[in-house]
Amino acid sequence: MSRRPSIGRAAPRSRPRQSIHQATRDYERWLRRCTSVVEADLRDKHALMRQDPFLFLRGTYYRWAELWPACGLETVRAPRVLGIGDLHVGSFGTWRDAEGRLAWGVDDFDEAYALPYTNDLVRLAASLKIANAMGSLAIKLKAGCDAILEGYAETLRGGGQPIVLAEGRERLEKLGIRDIKAPDDFWKKLNRLPTVRGRPPRSAVIALKAALPDPDLPHRFVRRQAGTGSLGQERFVAIAECNGGYIAREAKALVPSASAWLAGHVGKHQSCYQRIMRSAARSPDPFQRIAGTWLIRRLSPDSNPIDIDELPKRRDEATLLHAMGMEAANVHLGSPRRATAILRDLRGRKPRWLRDAAKVMAETMHREWRDYRS
Repeated sequence: MSRRPSIGRAAPRSRPRQSIHQATRDYERWLRRCTSVVEADLRDKHALMRQDPFLFLRGTYYRWAELWPACGLETVRAPRVLGIGDLHVGSFGTWRDAEGRLAWGVDDFDEAYALPYTNDLVRLAASLKIANAMGSLAIKLKAGCDAILEGYAETLRGGGQPIVLAEGRERLEKLGIRDIKAPDDFWKKLNRLPTVRGRPPRSAVIALKAALPDPDLPHRFVRRQAGTGSLGQERFVAIAECNGGYIAREAKALVPSASAWLAGHVGKHQSCYQRIMRSAARSPDPFQRIAGTWLIRRLSPDSNPIDIDELPKRRDEATLLHAMGMEAANVHLGSPRRATAILRDLRGRKPRWLRDAAKVMAETMHREWRDYRS
């Protein structure tokens, strides 16, 4: 079984260099030892990864975890936190908190693990450079990195700032968040999915029924395909009608982070998802919880990831990246007594450290994508 990853100051483990194809086969063999895999979804994931370098980045955190320690970057040695791991400019979304307010932040902790705090910042900045090259963002890398670091350091010093899109958060209107309209066909698409033949695993059924307002509410189960990095992991959705409208709850199979694969660990229950959800400085989603090996959450038109390409064209990208830096700090503050060490480490770094590391890793992952396509 996996050991709980320790928090300290250390470099991630590196392994001998292998090709992207070998790494993918190795990782997916490990994945099958951790959970039941939907092979058709995994084939779809491979097709997405070939489409463009940004989708490749999103689908191959295992490769990032393997290559980053081997790139000779000074950023690898830094104070460790319970980190997000797979952080990028498409990692953010909205949900309703316990007060019904619309909250915004990181919506995926599948790759949470004890990591140098720099991993999340460099990956976020590298994704910015890749998105820029594809025309999804227009802000220059220097300005984007400055915005990320400013939001990150300010939030560390202030002890955290949950991002709720109401009550004094007018500045976030510049992000275009308020202009995003819930998809009109959300329920139509969900209801179009065929009912699962047989029944989902018993543990998923129990968890989904417990998440409904009434476990005896008439419902049906469907399979759902979503995400990029998690494609291949089982997802089941319970759909029901309640008080005049539809409701839905999803169960997604959890697996340990690819960092556990890199460390040579195998375990069915050893995800850091619950720890990072509970410890982050944020206004949490009351419907999101862990039930055994399943992540349970509410599906609705306003509780969804936000794709960068879906944001209105009129937006302040510096403000957007500043908020992303804030949210990274909100999550890292869940690691007790790390803020002082991180701020001290930040003060000792050269002004260009994040930009230089982002360039190296963006170029590395772009080269990997070309090799993968071939």
